[in-house]
Amino acid sequence: MTTPRAGAAVAVRRAGARLVGCALAAALLTGCAQSVDPIERMGRKAAQKVRHHPRPGAVAAQTAGAAGAPAPNAHRRWGLAAPLAPAPEPPARGVLPPRAPGSVPPVIDRVPTEDKVVFLTFDDGAEKDPRFVDMVRELRLPISMFLADSAARSGYDHFGQLRRLGAGVQNHTLTHPFLPGLGYVDQHAEICGQQDRLKGRFGTTPRLFRPPYGNYDGNTLRAAGACGIDAIVLWRASMQINDLRYAEGARLRPGDIVLAHFRGPSELKGTTLTEMTSRMLRRIQDQGFTVARLEDYL
Repeated sequence: MTTPRAGAAVAVRRAGARLVGCALAAALLTGCAQSVDPIERMGRKAAQKVRHHPRPGAVAAQTAGAAGAPAPNAHRRWGLAAPLAPAPEPPARGVLPPRAPGSVPPVIDRVPTEDKVVFLTFDDGAEKDPRFVDMVRELRLPISMFLADSAARSGYDHFGQLRRLGAGVQNHTLTHPFLPGLGYVDQHAEICGQQDRLKGRFGTTPRLFRPPYGNYDGNTLRAAGACGIDAIVLWRASMQINDLRYAEGARLRPGDIVLAHFRGPSELKGTTLTEMTSRMLRRIQDQGFTVARLEDYL
């Protein structure tokens, strides 16, 4: 993995950039839930500066449900020593440049910002813990959800509650396959199929996509672009049961995207989703960061 150039905190794949190698350990081929939040696949990063463009007006509307102060003493209820610091005002212009017709989406794992913020992203949708909804509501916790239909379909109402609290709804395919093992037509069906499914459930079409396991190839990029995706989202740190795991180094950096999963005690050695999230938030606070909403910066 290459080190991002000084002052730039986003890794962007463009159409002519090298593509991530697609080899995966056989253990990863059965799905995200097999292991406890590994760094599933980071891929090589090529850091580039990006131009700015106005954020769509829809972003402000989508975040309206998350506005307001946290519930009194909510941090104590959820195991935090202090309230989460309010996120700063997001930039007036998002970091992603407009995508030209026919071009492929960039791949990002960090947002270029000097704000002391990180971004929480939760994948799949297998665990539908109602206490997590309470946690998000009471802490006013900004998150983005990358939902796979095969995991989330039995609980879209649950994720609708989170969306009404300001959570972003994004694409993680229909059936969570290893995409580089499929041809273009099948990848297109996986990505566009979930675009249609999520639009039908929530009324808006996702603009961000996370490939299962973080693995993709040229067909993935072309299919994602054809399905209306503006960026492929990877990560720089991942939530573990008791700590964070980092792609490089041993600390968070401004703009890091953090990977988490909707998982329950059966997969987390008895730990609940809210307990694991609380531990993650304490690590974030200990390092002097707070949480912002990814869509507000992109």
